[in-house]
This record gives sequence, structure tokens and C-alpha cells, in this order.
Amino acid sequence: MKYIGAHVSTKGGLENSVLRAYQLGATAFSIFVYNPLRWINPPLQRNIIYNFRESCKIYHYSPSQILPHSSYLINLGHPQKELNRKSCETFIKEIKCCYELGLTMINIHPGSHLYQITEKQCLENVSNSINFVLSKTRKIIIVLENTAGQGSNIGYCFEHLSFIINKIEDKSRIGICLDTCHLFASGYQLNDKNNFLKTFKKFDSLIGFQYLLGIHINDSQGIFNSRLDRHHNLGYGKIKKNVFSWIVQIIEFKKIPMILETKDTSMQKNEICWLKKQSILNSRKILNV
Repeated sequence: MKYIGAHVSTKGGLENSVLRAYQLGATAFSIFVYNPLRWINPPLQRNIIYNFRESCKIYHYSPSQILPHSSYLINLGHPQKELNRKSCETFIKEIKCCYELGLTMINIHPGSHLYQITEKQCLENVSNSINFVLSKTRKIIIVLENTAGQGSNIGYCFEHLSFIINKIEDKSRIGICLDTCHLFASGYQLNDKNNFLKTFKKFDSLIGFQYLLGIHINDSQGIFNSRLDRHHNLGYGKIKKNVFSWIVQIIEFKKIPMILETKDTSMQKNEICWLKKQSILNSRKILNV
């Protein structure tokens, strides 16, 4: 079974996110465990933790089907030591929250150099920050998301992600989530079969499919190589709709959460239904095509 779903709201309580995912027909989902625009959030109450865990049991969602997203404020590559430390401390709290909820992963954007240091120095900061965070937490896997390369963001190429992974001491607790909008906007062509396969074969060569633990399925409002991080609904942007069909058919992507973060959430139920149908049309292996 392919795990296909969407990022859902936690309004009214974390447990409500599970019901929302179920109502969409999703077999995977993503949430923010805390307010993504606040540095300080109150600890989770025991009843919230219990209700979330119970809801996951009732609606049959395992931890491998849930890929929570970290705060937007966290910058593990921050050039200023104090703000880097603050980012690490906030991330540690989020990871501990995931552990309490019975989850196994958390997705995060690598970081930004803010035009104050070089990309390599920023990548070093990210690697050091992750090693520190991992030393202060347990079990939860940090899943790095590729970026569109907008502004001073790093992580827009496979070489950046490979550099970070190679520096991580406990590689059992690091992974990658590929966002299709970010791939396209950062210069990875997907719209024809040859370049589509070339992109994912390059990922396997530089990083390895064993590290691929999630996919964000989004169309792109920006043109190819625009470095613009603007998501769109499937078939409404610059990525051809058949690209998303190819993605959900790939055998190597079985049993990893594939999450919609599309612009108009009212369309997501139909998008999930369409992706599910596409996933059973013609299963194929990237490396054998």
C-alpha cells in the first residue's frame, strides 16, 4: 500500500488532525506538533497525548504514516551562535513532543546562511546542530527537506543534503523528504521521463533511496529553476500532472508518507483519490527502467 495524504490542521486539538486525515481518505498525513510561528509553546498535556494516540489507533495510522513538520522559525544553520542555540533548543522540544505522541520522524528545512556566512559554513552549522540535537534526544529520526533555494536557504541540491548526511554521527536517525515543487524550482527537471528518471537516479547515487523517508507532492507556481517556493494544486502549476502519477507508481517509494501541501486544501480529497488510483496503474522500479 502507498501512503498518500496531506498536511492537516490541528485546530481544536491534535487528535482532530487524525479525524481530518481520515475524512480526506488519506493513508498518511502531516501536522505541526506546535505552533510553527512561535518560539515558546506550552508542554503537551497528558490528555492531549492520550487522545492523539487513541485516535491513531481508532483510524489505523501507524507512526510510519505520519510525518510531522517542525517550526518555520528554526534555523539549524544560523550564523549567530545564540540564535543557533535557540533553534536547537526549540527543535529538541519538538522532537521530545513527537516521542511523547508515539511518532518516529520529524521533517525540517535544513537552514539559511542569511548572507552572513558561506553556504559551506552554513552546511557545517546544520550538521553540527543535528549532531547536538541527536545527542540530546532519542529514537526520533530527523528528516531533512530539500528547499527551492529561495533567498539564502541551503539544501536546494542533492550535494548539500549529501554533505550534511555524511557529517551525521548516527546515520540511523537521519533521512530525507523530497518536495516536488522545491525540486522543480531549484533546477531539477521532472516534466519528461528521461529527466525525471535522471533526477531520482542522481538522488540515489549521491544520497541513496535508503534515506528517502517522505515526499511532499506539490505542483509549482514558479517556472523551472525559478528558486520560487510557491506551491500549487496538482495540474495547476508548471509541473505536468503525469509527473505525480509517475511518482506514486514507483516501487522504491512504497510505504513512505507522500504528503500534499497544495494551495487549495478543498481540492485535497479529490487529489488524494486521484493519486491513489494512479498508484495502482503501473508499478515500476526507477533503477530498472
